[in-house]
Amino acid sequence: MNISILLPYKENFSPQYPGAVSLFVYETSKISKFKKNITVFGNTNFKKKFNLKYVNIDLKKDLFSSQTKLYVNKFIKLESKYNSSIIEIHNRPSYIHIIDTKLKNKIYTLYFHNDPLSMDGSKTIDQRKKLLKKCYKIIFNSAWSKKRFLEGLENKFVNSNKLLIFYQSAKRGNLSLLKKKKKWITFVGKLNKAKGYDVFAQSIIKILNKYPNWKALVIGDEKREKIYLKHKNANILGFKKHNEVLKIFRKTSITVACSRWDEPFGRTSLEASANGCAVIITNKGGLPETVTDAKILEKLNEKNLTKSISNLISNPKLRKDLQFKSIKNFYLTHQFVSKKIDDYRNEKLFLQKSFFTKKKRKNLRILHVTNFNERLDGRLFFNTGRRINNGFIRLGHSVLGFSDRDIQKYYKSIGDIKGRKTLNDKLKKTCYNYKPDLIVTGHADLISKEQIQELKEDNPNTKFVQWFLDPLNKKGPDYMRNKERILDKIEVMDATFVTTSPSALDFLPDNNKNFYIPNPSDHSFETLNNFKKSCSVDVFFALSHGVHRGKLKSGKEDDRIIFLEKLQKITSDVKFDLYGINNVQPIWADHYFKTISNAKMGLNLSRGEAIKYYSSDRITQIVGNGLVCLIDEKTKYRDFFSNNEMVFYKSLSDLAEKIQKISRDDKLRRKIAHKGKIKYMKYFNSTKVAEFIIDKGLDLKNKNKYFWHN
Repeated sequence: MNISILLPYKENFSPQYPGAVSLFVYETSKISKFKKNITVFGNTNFKKKFNLKYVNIDLKKDLFSSQTKLYVNKFIKLESKYNSSIIEIHNRPSYIHIIDTKLKNKIYTLYFHNDPLSMDGSKTIDQRKKLLKKCYKIIFNSAWSKKRFLEGLENKFVNSNKLLIFYQSAKRGNLSLLKKKKKWITFVGKLNKAKGYDVFAQSIIKILNKYPNWKALVIGDEKREKIYLKHKNANILGFKKHNEVLKIFRKTSITVACSRWDEPFGRTSLEASANGCAVIITNKGGLPETVTDAKILEKLNEKNLTKSISNLISNPKLRKDLQFKSIKNFYLTHQFVSKKIDDYRNEKLFLQKSFFTKKKRKNLRILHVTNFNERLDGRLFFNTGRRINNGFIRLGHSVLGFSDRDIQKYYKSIGDIKGRKTLNDKLKKTCYNYKPDLIVTGHADLISKEQIQELKEDNPNTKFVQWFLDPLNKKGPDYMRNKERILDKIEVMDATFVTTSPSALDFLPDNNKNFYIPNPSDHSFETLNNFKKSCSVDVFFALSHGVHRGKLKSGKEDDRIIFLEKLQKITSDVKFDLYGINNVQPIWADHYFKTISNAKMGLNLSRGEAIKYYSSDRITQIVGNGLVCLIDEKTKYRDFFSNNEMVFYKSLSDLAEKIQKISRDDKLRRKIAHKGKIKYMKYFNSTKVAEFIIDKGLDLKNKNKYFWHN
């Protein structure tokens, strides 16, 4: 669980002359729960280093090579030995592009401490898109910096959970500091026009002339720009160590941070506020985000700054109130920010163990992508997708149903004839708004593999699973097509669930991510109890030539029709109620339930040869409504049910014999149907199936044994 932190080249990780990045890394790392796992890499000539595990990357001068590239390449060699779980890179997006070409499959986090649009490696839209793909998280020191990063990018990136804001931090002083305040006005920073020092220099002379018992303290230097300030009450202290600056802030009454440029953050105003100064800032960049209570100059000029300072001096109550609120409301402590950093690390390092705990599992956001058949006016309401959906909801999760086929049909256009492009784009937008923890797809053939891959990259904590119900036996209907459908996106799925035993399917990848699920029953759907009453029909069976078509196709061959015709011939005294045969149209929805309510037995007959555990969803309607289920023993359902709960047949003649026996013995019929329903509704219900999908999808080590899974 090693964490490597790479500082910018020549960033001094030393208390003697630390940069803002070094201070941030030191203060947050020394109290991190991962302190023992952290190694900081940097380059400095100072002998004294901050007291953390640190590796100095020494470089020899090379006139023909870039020192930055030498620095990064040397880090790459060191990192291959450390083999860190996370590499955190501060303020150098260009380093990501170099490192990623040599260190594959690493987890990168990039921290921005400056304007992203001013830095090599993130200036262009294309560079920022690449960073979004390569980085696990991108962390900004202000909302302003994040906003700059997003300039020119599509709206979909705005809510990306890859983009976080972790402010700089400071040690909060005690309220007792307010009693020790002196009549000091302090300016800290580079003494240049960008920092507004020229305006401060003009303004402070007028203030000190007007209030001779006040003093000005100026901390900082600037070699490239000379702005002179001379006054008997103005002390130009030059560069001071960080600890010395903090001591001055503790005694300072008023601090001015009047930047002319858009500062991404602003450490001066942050630390001044933490130490109870009355702070004056400009409304530039991220400065307003550094202080909860400050006087903000809407326009920087000598007149406005002089007036603001004068108001605070001449109004002690206002000044002291601002000082009190600065400390009282200060929240950007080292502990607060360090915990936020640790939370993101913890999320990645212990994703399966702690991020999706049992407690979390009870509050998931689930995006369920399947065909809810809204356009068919309720005819196909009682389908498996809704059963699984009901299970998710009963478990207490937030569930957003995304009906892919309906959306595709509704949004077809001349520019998108099949509606596929619009569908995928709508899914993408839905994910960015809803932020699901788990995306479940069922027969979502129109959703592309590339779209899922993009969503995985943009939502690294989201899990993706698929379920598939159609037959997968080699001699069954549409074998090659169904095989292609399930394999299409299997590589980008965290788990795949099929209603056929994976052990019977030689084409599935051998990666322990493929699971059997039964066709789920549902207490709100399976409401009949035929075993409690007398029924006039012995055997019920219904087939169709496609649920969406709803009607029979002329001239279509079906091996089940041949089987049924033979069965009827050898059981002439048995009353059959058959649909989808001999021009008797299929039945749906309420008509189906009213018809099945009068049957003793239901024939669970699927197309093609029987294969281990496969059945169409008719099994739930038969068993769940209290009919005796007649099922081919080659389905291996005896692994789950006994002869007292289902009727298994070996052949056509064996089936005919058992049908005749049960049709004459009503007591036996009621007993088998009753026990079958009890077991199926208890172990194969939609809540159990939904819970299993979640557990396996999130790779939770749930101790509960599922009846159908060892």
